[in-house]
Formats: sequence, structure tokens, C-alpha cells
Amino acid sequence: MNDEFLTTKQVSQRWPFPEGTLRYWRNGGTGPASFRAGGRVLYRRSEIERWLSEQEKTTTRGGAA
Repeated sequence: MNDEFLTTKQVSQRWPFPEGTLRYWRNGGTGPASFRAGGRVLYRRSEIERWLSEQEKTTTRGGAA
């Protein structure tokens, strides 16, 4: 699998999630999956996109039936 790894800072620069929110989600066990490697917290780009898609499915309201 060729997937891009992103730091917390990189995630917050690409998506509308402040670094503090990502830390809060990580400490609470919510939000996109992350892991530690070499003392850094990393996220897979595909995991963030999957998590966002799931959030959209579970929170979308209205629209055509």
C-alpha cells in the first residue's frame, strides 16, 4: 500500500481541524485513527479521507429521498 503519512500539523493545514482538536480527539479515542512512530503522531491520508466520508454519511441531513 502506497499511502501518505501526515503529521498533526500537516493534517490541520489540509483540513479544517485545528491541532488542538486533533489532540483532543486522539486522547478521547475519537476522530481519525493515528499512531506514533519515532516520537511523532502520524495519520494516514486514506484514513482521514475514510473517516471524513463516514462522518458525512452519519451526519448528512436533508436532500432528496
